[in-house]
Amino acid sequence: MYQRIRNLREDRDMNQTKIAKVLGMSQTGYSKYETGENDIPTAILIKLADYYGVSVDYILERTNNPKINK
Repeated sequence: MYQRIRNLREDRDMNQTKIAKVLGMSQTGYSKYETGENDIPTAILIKLADYYGVSVDYILERTNNPKINK
């Protein structure tokens, strides 16, 4: 999951500072999510999924299909 959020960020040419700002947190705090040092809270997972337009299951690597099932 940690590599996946990094890949999503990099695929959109964003740095950690920019995505941290979107999430309303520090770059250092966000960096700890990408390295796996801190678990990602559910609310942040949802914000990331909404921001990137993918499902939470995709971020959690429960599927390789990024589409949101409705």
